Amino acid sequence: MGKGNWIKTLVAVGAFVAAASVAQAFETAKYEASAFKAAQSAGAPILVHVTAPWCPTCTAQHNAIDSLSDKADFAKVKIFNVDFDTQKDVWKGFSATTQSTLIAFKGTTETGRLVGATSAKAIDALVQSTLK
Repeated sequence: MGKGNWIKTLVAVGAFVAAASVAQAFETAKYEASAFKAAQSAGAPILVHVTAPWCPTCTAQHNAIDSLSDKADFAKVKIFNVDFDTQKDVWKGFSATTQSTLIAFKGTTETGRLVGATSAKAIDALVQSTLK
């Protein structure tokens, strides 16, 4: 490999490492009651997403959330995904009635909710409510 190719390879590897090392701001996990309660007890900012793999609105919400993931002030936000198909008792416990429901908490206090919203701006505002 010539010197020019080594430099291109090195630059490409450096760009990949830099992109991979950028911390994802949100901590995302499947909803588990014990982890959710621990986050609430710690006073953490929390976003509960009632979602389904077959739901195009949910996919759009995931994309909007991903677009916000590089915001440094969101580094402590914990996202719990509640599966609409398999965790019916959980979403009913949150008084949700449909998939594509986003519920924000600051510790144990609900700070807001959105149903069917896919705008990054609206979701950003909801997440901001968990940081106040």
